[in-house]
Amino acid sequence: MDARSTAGRGRAPGVYDEPMWSVFADPKIDFVFKRIFGTEPNKHLLVELLNALLELEGEQRIADLTYLSAEQRVPVAELKLSVVDVKCRDHAGREYVVKMQLLNVEEFEKRVVYNVSKAYVLQSHRGDHSLELSDVVGVTICDFELWPVPHQTGEPPVPMLSRWRMQNALALSQVQHVFLELPKYTKGAEVESTVERWAHFFRVSENLEVIPPELEQEPFRTTLEQARIAGFTLAEWDAYDRARISEQDARGAISLAKRRGEARGCGEGYEEGRHEGLVEGLREGIRGVCQALGIELSAEREAALTGMEDDALKDLKDRLLRERRWS
Repeated sequence: MDARSTAGRGRAPGVYDEPMWSVFADPKIDFVFKRIFGTEPNKHLLVELLNALLELEGEQRIADLTYLSAEQRVPVAELKLSVVDVKCRDHAGREYVVKMQLLNVEEFEKRVVYNVSKAYVLQSHRGDHSLELSDVVGVTICDFELWPVPHQTGEPPVPMLSRWRMQNALALSQVQHVFLELPKYTKGAEVESTVERWAHFFRVSENLEVIPPELEQEPFRTTLEQARIAGFTLAEWDAYDRARISEQDARGAISLAKRRGEARGCGEGYEEGRHEGLVEGLREGIRGVCQALGIELSAEREAALTGMEDDALKDLKDRLLRERRWS
């Protein structure tokens, strides 16, 4: 008898019980993120998240939000494994484009800029051509290091929470970007700020069996309760299951490409000469990683691959797996 055949015992009809090994769903998965932060009954949770990530205080704090209709959202198919449809406007008229990104892809920063800038421009389609457009803020939570900590370069590291905008003497702030890089949080339960508490929440929720002391206070307790799998209906569990499989497939494609490249390198090394086989295997592995990440292998890049030897190929492969882009 599988897990589903025992689901729902002792619960209301139509409610799907959680698997025995999982209590809370992963809030980084698109379905769960939208369930928590993208529904009208839970908009106070999104208010709290935005106030924390924007570090708003006093009169500057967001008091209320209005979700924008699906027709006003900006679909960008290239932003794979991301939530791009939690889009809202605050009581002062400022708009927000909020998403969770699980995997880094080539030129991801440019795609984020495009998505948020397009949301700013599309305001002019409402019929008001006065160009009195509201500010737009892009809020992106990354499950990877978008800007890895530099090693021995002398450059200052980009912090876990960073804000970006065009700026000169006039401070062009109509379009702003906020990034929260989850892997940069390493303190565990020893949280010291609300932002750190949010980072901790996103990092550990799926592995919790009970609500820990550092997440007992509001809004974190309510946020965790919204992620409790025991409250999912069968349809919600199926949606969550499909989303998890999609994420695992994407990560698995990268891992498989890496292993195949290494295996081919070893096999061809014995048949055609160990060195040449390893080099060709590395090239094949790089091609597989590029395919999995959606990185275009132009003629120029293929020519560069052909001219590289083993050390340069290893460096390129490691950089692709780390940064998810061909810089």
